[in-house]
Amino acid sequence: MVQVCVNGARGSGDGAVVPLSPEALAESVAAAVSAGATDVHVHPKTPCGQDSLSPRVLAATLEAIRARVPASVPVGVTTGAWAEPDPVARAARVRSWTILPDHASVNWHEPGAEEVAAALIERGVGVEAGIWSGTDGAARFLRSPLGPKVLRVLAEVTDTDPATAEDTAHALLTALGTAHGRPVLLHGEDAGAWPVLQLAGRLGLPARIGLEDTLFLPDGRRAASNAELVTEGLAEWVTARQGGVRRGAG
Repeated sequence: MVQVCVNGARGSGDGAVVPLSPEALAESVAAAVSAGATDVHVHPKTPCGQDSLSPRVLAATLEAIRARVPASVPVGVTTGAWAEPDPVARAARVRSWTILPDHASVNWHEPGAEEVAAALIERGVGVEAGIWSGTDGAARFLRSPLGPKVLRVLAEVTDTDPATAEDTAHALLTALGTAHGRPVLLHGEDAGAWPVLQLAGRLGLPARIGLEDTLFLPDGRRAASNAELVTEGLAEWVTARQGGVRRGAG
């Protein structure tokens, strides 16, 4: 599985290539799915470009995307604390959603993570447990009674140094241990995104790529779209899985 992470917390300052409106997100997702993405992670935005958990904003984004992609492609959203800092209000937002995503990510190191995850599970929404390197997220997750109930673990390597990101990824995977027996999707950020994706390929783990994680291709050129990143990401993953190195990659 290669998940496309369409926009993340990025905004207009990151360039016109980053999709923000429901229509732009739907177009970008459709192209990424055509390029081979099998799962979607998106940050619904207000008209001014801010991440939002509002049921109205969420509904507009999900409706636009689902009108453009096959029903077999799961679509997930963020529940990051930056979109709603108050933990009680964040869980309440989840309970107020009128149209549900297939899954939603919950950053386990954030205050209120258990309550938000519980609200999602109550509503039948799959939980992606976001475990960030450099936090106590792994320890909290391993203690959580909700751990066995999540859809998957997102092992997020926040180390953006390409020289050390792989080592940080190994340390994070070690800290996660058996991860309650749940599937683990491994991914990195910015300059660490490609080394971590290549590691995921070597380990045979699901991965993700998209404009949330990096604005650049493996050879350093700026990416023109999420679809281009997915095309490159799939090629990198397969090559790494087969034990090779693509020319210009890394």
